[in-house]
Amino acid sequence: MLSLLTWNVNSIRKRIDGLARLAETTNADVICLQETKVDGHLFPTDAMTEIGFPYQAIAGQPGYNGVAILSRWPLHDIARIHHCERQDARHIAATIRPEDGAPIDEAIQIHSLYVPAGGPIPDPEANPKFAHKLKFLDAVADHFAGGYGYRDPMVLMGDFNVAPLPADVWDHLKLSKIVTHTPIEIAALERLKRSLAFIDVVRELIPADDPVFTWWSYRAADWQAVNKGRRLDHIWVTPPLKAHIAGVEVLVDVRHWQPPSDHVPVLLKLGKPPAI
Repeated sequence: MLSLLTWNVNSIRKRIDGLARLAETTNADVICLQETKVDGHLFPTDAMTEIGFPYQAIAGQPGYNGVAILSRWPLHDIARIHHCERQDARHIAATIRPEDGAPIDEAIQIHSLYVPAGGPIPDPEANPKFAHKLKFLDAVADHFAGGYGYRDPMVLMGDFNVAPLPADVWDHLKLSKIVTHTPIEIAALERLKRSLAFIDVVRELIPADDPVFTWWSYRAADWQAVNKGRRLDHIWVTPPLKAHIAGVEVLVDVRHWQPPSDHVPVLLKLGKPPAI
């Protein structure tokens, strides 16, 4: 069984204890992080090694953005990927291989992705940040469609900053005019999904009309009672891994941990396909 986890930590240096706790409670083999908010040379590599992740792929940026892949197994072919002619630290990839002892049958490429939030106004002409978000999603779709095949075993996970389904937000009608749930963003995310026939593992196992959230605003003191959440954090796999999906869990209780991120982790377990 291979366990992979994604978490927007909203500053890794504030969440070191939380990551140690996650490593112990989930026994994850691979953790993808977003919004590490630290330059590469200041990344807490020693602390991550101490909690069981000696292999690290890091794309850092001072003060904001930042993605990483932490692994118990060696990481190969590490690539920091740029989009839209910017050097933002929003996309990093690496491969784990069975010959290194990883509990898999073939090499799997793992991507940690952090999509821009897009600002408050859902109008690309009035809001350059929203226009960039749409261009970024298109660029990532082009990257996958042009550089890989849908038969390549791959896991794409991270904070996509889009809640695509009505049950991915607390109020579909109200949020349809709010950034993260507008039709134009959902269409852009769907194009990215089609680029390699990706499978949304959460909705593969949890019915599409069941509410699932991974983000709650800091503004609500009692966020769980109010429960105005959105599903912004995703794990997708390519078709060769569909039969390997053994379980998925949104770790809602992590939102209570102090100090909290406004996002919670999502955990995927991959196992051997069931016998026919």
